[in-house]
Amino acid sequence: MPSIGLARGACAMLFAVSMTLPGIAAAQEPVVPVAEPAFLADSGSPFAKIEVSEDEAAKLEMPELAFEETPADAANFDKYYYFHRAGVSYADAYRDVVECDGYARGLQSGMSYTQVPYPYAGTLAGAAGGMIGNAMAMAIFGSGEKRRLRRVNMRQCMNFKGYQRYGLKKDLWEEFHFEEGLSGMPDERRFDYLKRQALVAANATPAGKDLGL
Repeated sequence: MPSIGLARGACAMLFAVSMTLPGIAAAQEPVVPVAEPAFLADSGSPFAKIEVSEDEAAKLEMPELAFEETPADAANFDKYYYFHRAGVSYADAYRDVVECDGYARGLQSGMSYTQVPYPYAGTLAGAAGGMIGNAMAMAIFGSGEKRRLRRVNMRQCMNFKGYQRYGLKKDLWEEFHFEEGLSGMPDERRFDYLKRQALVAANATPAGKDLGL
């Protein structure tokens, strides 16, 4: 019958089109998603390449991390914490910590000179008062803001590299961390702290929950 012939012809045309058009052919096959890496293995650091041996870790004492968490401790976990990434070597962790520290150090607080209000603007007394007032504001607020910016940069950088963040009690945190306000940390002490942070990042056994970014 003519209707059967027409149907067969239509089926043949559809089959031919499906073989030539990639969109139709692809729709017939399951698409296997390609897993994205959890973190960027090599960020192409702009700083000098750091050569460090795994044997260095044996010379360091593992910081104490165990503590009984209190609500007061948890309230300060945005400041006091450590980083850890499962499976990372000490050498790689040290390179990552030093690189992220490089991005975070030397930050500006964002505060600048503020002119005194009229009628003192442009006068000697106004200039002296402005200098004193701005110096006091920088000492009170500028240092704290610079410490906050450092924390933000370190957290973002280490998170980008695949490290998790775990809360720590303040007095334990102070044993192998430092805060950098208006005054800088001497390099010898700085890298001693960073080495122990890397040791923890590679070898800790976290007991708390991942705090995220």
